[in-house]
Amino acid sequence: MKPLVRTAALSGYVELCRTLGIDPQAQMRQVGLDTAALAVQDRWISGAAAVQLLELSAAASGHEDFGVLMAELRRFSNLGPVSLVVREEPDVRSALGLLIRHQHMYNEILHARLSEGDGLATLKVDLQIGEAMPARQATELAVAAFHRILRGFLHSRWQPLSVWFRHPSPADTTTHRRVCGPKVEFGREFDGIVFYAADLDAPNAMADPLLREYARQYFESIVVPKDTAVADRVRELIEVLLPSGRCSVEQVARSLGVDRRTVHRQLAASGETFSSLLNATRMHLAEQFVASPRRSLTEISDLLGFSSLSAFSRWFSERFGCSPRAWRNRQQLPGQD
Repeated sequence: MKPLVRTAALSGYVELCRTLGIDPQAQMRQVGLDTAALAVQDRWISGAAAVQLLELSAAASGHEDFGVLMAELRRFSNLGPVSLVVREEPDVRSALGLLIRHQHMYNEILHARLSEGDGLATLKVDLQIGEAMPARQATELAVAAFHRILRGFLHSRWQPLSVWFRHPSPADTTTHRRVCGPKVEFGREFDGIVFYAADLDAPNAMADPLLREYARQYFESIVVPKDTAVADRVRELIEVLLPSGRCSVEQVARSLGVDRRTVHRQLAASGETFSSLLNATRMHLAEQFVASPRRSLTEISDLLGFSSLSAFSRWFSERFGCSPRAWRNRQQLPGQD
């Protein structure tokens, strides 16, 4: 199946689009995504769709530096749970090593590797999308994001010896040099960052030794293997696709890079079906949404992918034994949770 990325990979996307004068929802619709998916950073979406979205947005905005501008909006917390333990590692080598070792927890298309030799350290960044497509913006975003991470580990004035990109130079490199430093070179042998190996031994500027053990214990309790279960991937995609009204096994299969029969077969091997996961996910979300008075029932119907409020009400009554309005009123009675 094709790799996925956390929605946090698009952190700052909506803000940047509006700054550059393009409609983020219109751009996302072209690749089968919805801005509602970005509200929760830990959801997973198609990596290929995210890569294509950046290319389309760069073209629509007329900004060849779109990916680098995205990197400027990144925060360390966008890495998700792994950021909690990485920031408490004692030195840059252990922090960067941990970040690379668990990169599958925040981005499955990202394949970074660190090597040392002759007093130099080289951080190479590859994107393995699962299909051939332009990926200049996503590549620049990844490399520039790693540059910002290294600055966080070291200090804000730190500069590498060079930042390399395989693709040709854009017409204007002002943003690239502002974000990545003056030693940006294009048309090189790989995408990545070259710096002194001694920098890896520097103390991690973000670390608090007293918090390291707590962070480690927490991380070990949530760490997931590289081969995430198909059912988990499908469940994540259902959550993302429901608000778009296009949540079907065909759309999920397309996001995973397989056909619908493969999805059905692999779900069956784990004792699940697409319909069972769809209903279970809807029920879980419906309980949360209906219990909150902040959302209207019509809005909830849309978020759960129903064609009308009446269709949602019938579905809800069949599964919960009463109408959504009666269920909401029951949750709000004094003395009730």
